[in-house]
Amino acid sequence: MKAKRSINWKKFATILLVILAVYCLLAVMPRPQSVKENPFVIEEGSRPLLIAHGGGNREFPDNTLEACYNAYHADPNVMLEMDVSITKDNVVIMSHDTTLDYRTSASGAIADWNYTDLLAQKVDFSYLNRGTGDQREMIKYTDYQGKQVTPLDVPYPDGVSARDEKVFLVTTLEEVLTTFPNNYVNVEIKQEGDLGLKALSEVINLLKKHNAFYRVVLASFHTKIYKGIKEMQKIYPQIMCSPEYVGVGGILISSAIRLDALYNEPVSVLQVPMAETLGGIELHLDKKWFIDAAHDHNIAVHFWTIDDVEDMKHLIELGADGIMTNLPHTLLQVYNQLFPQ
Repeated sequence: MKAKRSINWKKFATILLVILAVYCLLAVMPRPQSVKENPFVIEEGSRPLLIAHGGGNREFPDNTLEACYNAYHADPNVMLEMDVSITKDNVVIMSHDTTLDYRTSASGAIADWNYTDLLAQKVDFSYLNRGTGDQREMIKYTDYQGKQVTPLDVPYPDGVSARDEKVFLVTTLEEVLTTFPNNYVNVEIKQEGDLGLKALSEVINLLKKHNAFYRVVLASFHTKIYKGIKEMQKIYPQIMCSPEYVGVGGILISSAIRLDALYNEPVSVLQVPMAETLGGIELHLDKKWFIDAAHDHNIAVHFWTIDDVEDMKHLIELGADGIMTNLPHTLLQVYNQLFPQ
């Protein structure tokens, strides 16, 4: 018969005290700064950055130069959010999807099309189709008021005219960088795997060509692409980026238990929804402690995609650094109400 093993309570208490001491030390340690300088962290009480999602895709067709012009009309300091994919002839174009089936008059993978053909054939990027293949139902874009719009309806700056009177033509990332040389831009790479890495490489080439590292944030929900961005930061440390879900979860969990002294991802911005359901659990990210924790690391927090006026006001009160919306003119009205000049 084996003798019962007694617990060494003194040893157990010592280990527990050591763990507690380490935890307390980590809880009060200064938080590592993810980036030295971050233009996206606003001063407390300031107006959050107005970020036009897809250029503001409930006012004009998603990811088009015309939508960007409309957002610029709302706010000359607007941040333009866009999704990009690379074409067969290595041109980075704006598109929410990696195929043309849903939002254009054409079909097929973007990687199978040449940019020159998209332009020559006047493929129209103003659709909201349903289904695919033979079952696809072609539906022309309408704005949030149910109105069909044309490029002629866009409030262009003086001296600028429509590229086409009827068709919303394909838009390249380079066009956006050169047309709006003073605006911040958020670029989300949509393609995955090696194709996504190829798109990332070409995006980096464009940032070098136009000296745009200081005003562009790179993003991707694909882990491989996010890892590729971090590899690129070893060569170009000035690259600004936001993490995918795992990166956001890292700071969310570690800050909740006061262990974010261990968080040191090289990110400039957290781009998050107000709430997210994971494993059946609804997580609310619209919390001041979460924003404050990010600020402790010199990281900005941008919330997407916010079209409700009360949600906009709520996030302003919390101290969000940026609000991403499909309705830039609606958000502008809220700003004008709360931040009168």
